[in-house]
Amino acid sequence: MEQRFKSLFESITFPNGKTIKNKFVLAPLTHTISNEDGTTSEREIEFVKSRTQDVGMAITAASYINIEGKAFPGHPSISKEADLKGLKRLAQTIKQNGALAIIQIHHGGARALPKYVPNGDVKAPSDIEDYGYGQSQKHSSRAMTAEEVMQSIKDYGRATELAIRAGFDGVEIHGANHYLIHEFVSPHYNHRSDKWCKALAYPKAVVEEVLNVKTSLAPKDFVIGYRFSPEEAESPGISMELTERLIKMLIAYPLDYLHASLMDIQSTTKEGKYAGEKRITLLKRWVNHQMPLIGIGSIYSVDAALAGLNSGADLIALGRGLLLDARLVAKIKENKTEAIIRQFDSKREDKHQLPIELWHLFNKSAFPIPKKENE
Repeated sequence: MEQRFKSLFESITFPNGKTIKNKFVLAPLTHTISNEDGTTSEREIEFVKSRTQDVGMAITAASYINIEGKAFPGHPSISKEADLKGLKRLAQTIKQNGALAIIQIHHGGARALPKYVPNGDVKAPSDIEDYGYGQSQKHSSRAMTAEEVMQSIKDYGRATELAIRAGFDGVEIHGANHYLIHEFVSPHYNHRSDKWCKALAYPKAVVEEVLNVKTSLAPKDFVIGYRFSPEEAESPGISMELTERLIKMLIAYPLDYLHASLMDIQSTTKEGKYAGEKRITLLKRWVNHQMPLIGIGSIYSVDAALAGLNSGADLIALGRGLLLDARLVAKIKENKTEAIIRQFDSKREDKHQLPIELWHLFNKSAFPIPKKENE
C-alpha cells in the first residue's frame, strides 16, 4: 500500500470505547429489496454481504420504526418482533468480516408513501404536500397530533431495543434527507404552534429516548450515531446557522459520531453568513473533536477519499462508489487504484453486482452517477 493511503486504514475509537478498524464506512443504501412485510430477504443478505467485505463499519438501509413511516418499496423494517430473525442474520452478515454493524432507524414522515401507510394516512409535523420515492406527483400529509408525536418518539426507542436484541453494534438516528426528524427541524415543514414548533425539540427528544434505551438494555460500547442534512434547498429551510445550533445541541449528548448527508463532500454553503465556505470543514469546527464526523458524497477514488479527510471528515462513507465497485476499498489496499470502477457501465455483464432494481435506476439516471458513454 502506498504510504499516502495509510491514513485511510488507521483505526478510530469512538467515545464509548468501540473501535472501527479503518476509516471506510458503507453508507446506508436504499436497496428496495426487503420482503414486502419489511423482513430481511435472501437477496438483501447477499447484497449486504457483497458491500461489507472491506469497510470498518456498515450502516444498513434506512429501516422504518413504524409502518406509518414506510417510504419505499422493499423498505426494511425494525418495528416488530417478526423482524428479529432476519435482523439477526443481517447483523451477523455485516460483522463476519470485522465491520461494525449499525442499523439506521427511520420514519418517512411526509415522504412516506400513501400506498404503504395504513389507510393512506401520511403524517408529518404539519399539513404539507411532498414527493415520495419515485413519484412525479406530490401527495398530501396531515399534521401529527401531540399523541402521535410522542408515539413516534417511543417508536425510535422500540427500534433501538430491537437492534440491541438483534445483535447490532449500534443504531444511526436518521435525521436527514427530508424525513420525519429533518422535517421537525425544518421551517419548510414545521409550522406547528405547540411545544414541537421549536426546531430542536423533536431531535432532542428522540436522542434522549434512544440513549435511555441504550442505558437500560445495551452494553456501554453500543454505538449511537446521528445523521443530518446541513442545508436544504427550500426557503425558508434548514440553514447552516440552524445546523450550527443542532450540532452544538448534539455534541452535548454522549453520542459516538455524527454523519453529514452530502451529495458532494467538497460542497460549499449556498447562502447566509457562511456562504461559500466548505460545509464539511465548518461542521468539523463545530463538532470540536467531541466525536468523529462522517463525510460522504461523490467519492469514487482514493484521491477523493483523502481529500475528504483533509477537508474535515474523520470517516469516509461510500455509497455510490461502493455500488459501482464492491472492491473499491480492497483495490486501494492492494495498490490497484487504477482498476477502481468509477463509472456506471450499462453493458457490463455482471451489472456491477447490483440488484436489478438498483441497476435499472442507475441506467435511467434516477440518481446522479458518472456514466460511461456506450456507443
